[in-house]
Amino acid sequence: MADFSARGESWRIDGLAANGPHPALRRKLMLFGQFIGDWEITEFRYLQDDGSWKGGKGWKGEIHGRWILEGRAIQDIWGHRDPKTHKLVPAGTTVRFYDPKLGAWRSTWLSPSQHVVRTFIGRLVDGRIVLDATDCTKGQAERWIFSQVTPNSFHWHAQERRKSKHEWVVTEEMSARRLRP
Repeated sequence: MADFSARGESWRIDGLAANGPHPALRRKLMLFGQFIGDWEITEFRYLQDDGSWKGGKGWKGEIHGRWILEGRAIQDIWGHRDPKTHKLVPAGTTVRFYDPKLGAWRSTWLSPSQHVVRTFIGRLVDGRIVLDATDCTKGQAERWIFSQVTPNSFHWHAQERRKSKHEWVVTEEMSARRLRP
């Protein structure tokens, strides 16, 4: 049973959870396996249409990652704390798995509240985990990057490359730290 529980909330599906990485893929799975556990988002901001940024250090959020499907995949829940109730409000979930035929990770982000499904191919590039969108539904290339990864913290940001521009523009970014080392 998968249990994304940190402070009393949980989401459970019988048969989904796994106790750890699949032994035959263990080494390859640790690229994202290092994020298994519970994380606090310590800073988050996103670019608005007018070019200004919203969010910052006061924003409260969490990420909870678990092994699933016989340890062949990882699922995480990303959410924010409701300022009034302090309950975790899930923003979306990502399911990731290593594809040996591709030599890379397949990753799908689902966010019903944002009406979004994004698919990515992820690889380690120059010490960073880079996920490139495969669907580009907004008419522009999209990329998600995990950087400055340590056992207890990481930085994440999203970039878009619009058709009219050749440079990548950061559209979201966050920093996270492990809740329970």
